[in-house]
Amino acid sequence: MGQNCLGSIRSHYARLSEKEKKIADYILENPKEIIHSTINEVADNLGVAEATVFRFCKRIDFKGYQAMKIALASEIMSPVQQIYEEINDNDNEKAVAEKVFHSNIRTLENTLQILDFSSIQKAARILSNANRVNFYGTGGSAIIAMDAYHKFIRTGISAYAFIDSHFQLMSASQLTDRDVAVVISHSGTNKDTIKVMNTARKNGAKTIGITGFPKSPIGQNADVSLYTSSEETEYRSEALASRIGQLSLIDALYVNMMISNKDDAKKSLEKVRDAISETRV
Repeated sequence: MGQNCLGSIRSHYARLSEKEKKIADYILENPKEIIHSTINEVADNLGVAEATVFRFCKRIDFKGYQAMKIALASEIMSPVQQIYEEINDNDNEKAVAEKVFHSNIRTLENTLQILDFSSIQKAARILSNANRVNFYGTGGSAIIAMDAYHKFIRTGISAYAFIDSHFQLMSASQLTDRDVAVVISHSGTNKDTIKVMNTARKNGAKTIGITGFPKSPIGQNADVSLYTSSEETEYRSEALASRIGQLSLIDALYVNMMISNKDDAKKSLEKVRDAISETRV
């Protein structure tokens, strides 16, 4: 399956410059015209430099204008076009459910498109060598951190997560160079989470950031950064949609951990299952 051009534009949209958004809007509104236009025609129509159009193509993960145009032509001429629908006030329950599910699917597809697999490999290696792994996030990201704890407690590695921001900061202050802090923030600019990450780094711990913004403080300063991509709609913020991508990144790291620490993970998983089985009737 080729790269999805329109989806890539939408997933990167919030992070584009004003000139790049102008190009993005033009392509989204006139996709059929674009595939018959040269790069200088697009630049002239929008009153921007050809170099700006080229940089835009690179920003949405294409090698250049021609590569983007080929992907776009393949997409809009496909017999089964993806339908990007907004939820509106007149939708019934079935329509709303379908659109939410389609939005989640797009978030996963767009996140997979921008995923750097070398970063996944590096993050998995760091986690495998960790003595202790702490997961941090506030608000909605705190729920993702708790989900990560719920999974990683099965791996045989000491894993922790804390909802309270003061507990997070205190725990980060106790980390060492043998430990890892996984910090989760869609915006990458949450002050509490940044403070926790900086505290962990100060104590020598490795940091893994999960964010939607590569140029954010967390995206720029974590030892390894993993990025999600999502779209904002009237009824659903980009941060809300990003949770699906965050959960999937955590799942990918968890499965990698289970494979790399197979023996310890098997023993740990059996202990968890035995303990939980006693809670069932």
